[in-house]
Amino acid sequence: LVVATHDGHRDPGYLASVIADQGVTVTDFVPTMLSVFAGAVSAELLGSLRDVFVIGEALPAQAVRDFGVVSSARVHNLYGPTEAAVSITFADVTDAVDGGVVSIGVPQWNSQVFVLDSRLRPVPVGVAGELYLAGDQLARGYVSRPDLSADRFVANPFGGAGARMYRTGDLVRWGVSGELEYIGRTDFQVKFRGQRIELGEIESALVADVSVSVSSVAVVSTVTGDQLVGYVVPASGAVVDTAALVDSLGAVLPSYMVPSQIMVLDAFPLNASG
Repeated sequence: LVVATHDGHRDPGYLASVIADQGVTVTDFVPTMLSVFAGAVSAELLGSLRDVFVIGEALPAQAVRDFGVVSSARVHNLYGPTEAAVSITFADVTDAVDGGVVSIGVPQWNSQVFVLDSRLRPVPVGVAGELYLAGDQLARGYVSRPDLSADRFVANPFGGAGARMYRTGDLVRWGVSGELEYIGRTDFQVKFRGQRIELGEIESALVADVSVSVSSVAVVSTVTGDQLVGYVVPASGAVVDTAALVDSLGAVLPSYMVPSQIMVLDAFPLNASG
């Protein structure tokens, strides 16, 4: 086990030198940092890497492609909230070539996942629903919060007596390949011009464009009323054609979900953890 210096994870050059000097074979990143790392290091420093695990955020296919330019290591996309730590689904996404957010895969050993509607009924393939988790690694609940525990840890109608599920609040769907596709958060639903929309669905459509690395969508109040605005960061070496991007969104989303403005940023602001 090689331990980086305090805050060393923020410095791609430092991380690459540690990988080279110590012959590191396995490491992990959050998706945002994977993109930053891939754009700042050279391939000759990463020859020892065999596997990279990515967890903590939705992983755009572009980030996988960018990393593939500097390393031949396998890329594994993991998913798992703290209530089912550390990860509960996985997918080898090394060869991800399609646009958008890549699969979060299938359940790990001794775990179960369910995609359910508001009445706890399984939804068909391709239909969005909330992700519920079950299995031996579920937490018991929240300390001194029986109200919150009862809301999130619910009876499992698909298990035996006393079995429980955890409501993740994540919106997903089953793909035709039998793997889970992450869409966004159910609590990011907004009401805009009389329509209830999931901002995550718009963000997924934005990053499906090869020119976009990451995206965020928000309802912004202006003097002329509320506007749906998309914020994007270009993929490495790409230029975002905002007009063409709006047209492409119109082909896959209903008109009321297409942002009226697309704002191109050099980078998104980062919090204290980077």
